[in-house]
Amino acid sequence: MNQNQSYPVEWDLSKIFNVSESQAARERDRWLDRTLQFAEKWRDRQDYLENPDVLVDALKEYEAWAGQFGDGNNEWYYYWLRTQLNQADPDIKARYNQLHELSVRIQNEMQFFTLNLARIPVTKQRELLGHKALVKYRHHLERIFVLSPHLLGEEAERVLNMKSATSYDNWVKMISGFLSQEKALINDGKAGKTEKTFSEITALLDDATKAVRDDAVRAFNIIMDKHALAAEVELNSILENKKTDDELRRFSRPDEARHLSDDIETEIIDTLVDTVVGRFDIPRRYYELKARLMGLSKLQYHERNVPYGLLPTDYKYEDAVALVQRTMDSLDEEFGRIFRLFVQGGYIDVYPRAGKKSGAFCAHNLISQPTYILVNFNGDMRDILTLAHEAGHGINNELIRQSGHALSFGTPLATAEVASTFFEDLVLEEIRHESGDEASLAVAMAKLNDDISTIFRQIAAYTFETELHQVFRERGYLSKGDIGTLFQKHMSAYMGSAVEQSAGSENWWIYWSHLRTHFYVYSYASGLLISKSLQHRVKQDKAFICKIKELLSAGLTESPRQIFGRLGLDITESKFWLDGLNETDRLLKQTEQTAKQLRLI
Repeated sequence: MNQNQSYPVEWDLSKIFNVSESQAARERDRWLDRTLQFAEKWRDRQDYLENPDVLVDALKEYEAWAGQFGDGNNEWYYYWLRTQLNQADPDIKARYNQLHELSVRIQNEMQFFTLNLARIPVTKQRELLGHKALVKYRHHLERIFVLSPHLLGEEAERVLNMKSATSYDNWVKMISGFLSQEKALINDGKAGKTEKTFSEITALLDDATKAVRDDAVRAFNIIMDKHALAAEVELNSILENKKTDDELRRFSRPDEARHLSDDIETEIIDTLVDTVVGRFDIPRRYYELKARLMGLSKLQYHERNVPYGLLPTDYKYEDAVALVQRTMDSLDEEFGRIFRLFVQGGYIDVYPRAGKKSGAFCAHNLISQPTYILVNFNGDMRDILTLAHEAGHGINNELIRQSGHALSFGTPLATAEVASTFFEDLVLEEIRHESGDEASLAVAMAKLNDDISTIFRQIAAYTFETELHQVFRERGYLSKGDIGTLFQKHMSAYMGSAVEQSAGSENWWIYWSHLRTHFYVYSYASGLLISKSLQHRVKQDKAFICKIKELLSAGLTESPRQIFGRLGLDITESKFWLDGLNETDRLLKQTEQTAKQLRLI
């Protein structure tokens, strides 16, 4: 690609929905009709629960419905994406809410199928799983069967679906929407005081110029404090909702539902968490090194991610595209082809603007619908890595789409971050290779910062969530002060004494959206530690990329333990996770030695 070439910088949503209101109404009717037809045909039958040949027919019809309609048709996906671009538009919210109500009705109409399958006796389950005609759907059935002890009756499941918006979704959207509308006058070091959106303010927290980041954190803390009381009520409400759901579904611990839905054993995640917590000496040493390199006795909380040294901060989007494209092309022709499609096809929304969701994500819904990527590109190195990260998710989606079927389209959360961190790491290596000697230390520090944030910070967030749910269930309500104290306790545990839990940092849980997606955060650590192993193997043998493509194409056809086992990786052992942590430790030791040789510490 020519790095001076211009690309679309906003989503082209016409690829999924571009019809008149009358046509949209017909599509909604078709969505509902196909759902009701399936339900009418299979709801009251018992033969598919006993005869494997009949079950194959039922699953084929269910797969066809899930591929074309599922819980969200094209119009639903279109309006959900628009809510991410403009969180403040009441008309878009209203239309999406109407579609969400229809989606809930669809879910309620179809849930009988999964519930009926879940009630198949255990002896019959084993017989069905061993039937040759059901090989394609074997793991789909396995996942249903393992959840069966936690599923309720159809009417109870219907109620839980119907209350999801008021008990969870609306609370989370409320806080996210409040923050997205915030603006403040910030000294950006260029044009004096200028008005910045919330996402722009968060980007300036890491600015290399102390006056700029200090002004940004002043505004950021004011915004957090402004919404702290609302966030207190919000978080307590979703904690109560989670407690109620867990009690109804007979889960023994708050994170058990996450593990089962992610198709991974609780023991594996406990081993991961314990192993990472046992190496919290690594991030503590890193922050001690960063403070010394920056000439500070301690880092302020908001300074923990400030880049050390001279890293480029004025990348154009075209430069970022060219760098990521070279990395993808060098790994595999198909990786490059898919990334090129994202860039040129209008599947990436690039720049921040008022109302747009902050941060970044990669969205997919049905196997028949395209992938869309959202970033908030400001021109620094982190933005390039974010582009690579989300593109990794997108490539993962597209490989599964090509090789799988509607019921295997997706990734268990435990493996969802493998592709993203794999590509992000390799793009950072490309940046390091292109850097001169003077920048090599700065890039190494940036790489360490990324590892610390992705592995140790996320596991600290996981332990924070664990204690948060525990204390809530003991007390019944937590004040914003209680929440902030717990938050600082777990952040301090991995950062150590070199980072001051400065005033205002007790409220930084408010904007951390992943903490609302209960126990999601472990997947960043597991993904990066697994991807480190994959990177090492590719460097030893470039042909191993074929195995990685096999992994990224697997989707939901097997459990993570089975998928990685076929690659010779045993994720049940603490040693496996330690091997990944040792890679970060090795880089830290090299960086400490370099800093000493340069007489910087």
